[in-house]
Amino acid sequence: MLDIPTDLPADLVPLSWLIGVWEGTGVIDYDTGETHFTGEFSHRVSFSHDGGDYLNYSATAWLHGDDEARHPLVAEVGFWRLSRGATDADAGPGLLPAAATAPPRTVDDVEALRTDAGGFEIEVALVHSDGVSELYLGQITGPRIDISTDAVVRTAGAKEYTAATRMYGLVDGHLLWAWDIAALGGQLASHASARLARAE
Repeated sequence: MLDIPTDLPADLVPLSWLIGVWEGTGVIDYDTGETHFTGEFSHRVSFSHDGGDYLNYSATAWLHGDDEARHPLVAEVGFWRLSRGATDADAGPGLLPAAATAPPRTVDDVEALRTDAGGFEIEVALVHSDGVSELYLGQITGPRIDISTDAVVRTAGAKEYTAATRMYGLVDGHLLWAWDIAALGGQLASHASARLARAE
């Protein structure tokens, strides 16, 4: 059973099934040149909201080693939101306040954003702890999300990483996801996937 918080801004209702903390395990399986990366990892993902028209996102992962120890992998933070043009009633850029007031957005306002395919366009901005930043664009249709990178920015010291796609789905109460990447000279290919359950 999915509980939708009653204090949720209208723009977050299509994303509401993501809200909460999810934990589980997954597998890494990726080839670059002559190197094959494989292993099992633990994963913790959190989606929350603070009253804005976006979801806060954070994720951490740990590789399971042969020594039964958990080795930290890259962590991520970011924001998920429906795609819509900013108006004078929205704050920003930077710390600039809204230049106008408007009534709160309604379900009808959100429905006007629905695509011909029956879903909603979304934007996901993620920053990795290793110096990679990604802007994903995609679609949410019911309990399924498909996104791909529109832009990737790396610090001078970050490893090569040029593109990615991700898929998220709610299946039998579990959050399933798959992540394809193009990195370290490799083409876009399957990289990792996981099955997560809501944490109590």
